[in-house]
Amino acid sequence: MEKLKIAFQKFDEYNKADNNIFVWEGAEYPQEYFLALQLYQWVLKLDPTATEALLLASRSQHIGRWEIARETYPDGRVGYLTWRKDLSFFHAKKAKEILTEVGYEEEEIAKVERIILKQRIKTDPEVQTMENALCLVFLQFQYEDFHPKYVPEKVINILKKSLLKMDAHGHQFALKLTYSPQGLAYIQEALKLLAE
Repeated sequence: MEKLKIAFQKFDEYNKADNNIFVWEGAEYPQEYFLALQLYQWVLKLDPTATEALLLASRSQHIGRWEIARETYPDGRVGYLTWRKDLSFFHAKKAKEILTEVGYEEEEIAKVERIILKQRIKTDPEVQTMENALCLVFLQFQYEDFHPKYVPEKVINILKKSLLKMDAHGHQFALKLTYSPQGLAYIQEALKLLAE
């Protein structure tokens, strides 16, 4: 547990360097630091017996995300997907560097990398738990600021894709969150489309 604690400290220190500020309930936080803590908490809610690899991945899933800006890639879906893929490899590489420094074995580090890269989603329970947690962080902390900025069709399509990545266990938690009337209406519409 000592290594886990040290790894968490190093991940948190790194993410505290994020100049992007996230405001929640009147307090300000470095964005990726705040979101990493919330992801960790969601992983624990979804799986109270989460393995050390999954816990490590939860605190480093988006480590240093601000260092590769979306604006440095072309507009459009291809540019977006390329950016996301490059980010995943960057996060896995950064986590590996820190975990190696802390003294983790290669086998354990490889497990963390597999979760960060979301390999075998839908078939690997740990990767699925991470995907559920990521979607729940978005829904709880980012969704209500996000959906008013876009046309309904785009919001519903994004929600549909997010909900599709989740499983029934994740959906149960998503439906218990508090939403604005409009936010809830979009989610209900996306769920309806999934059921068709």
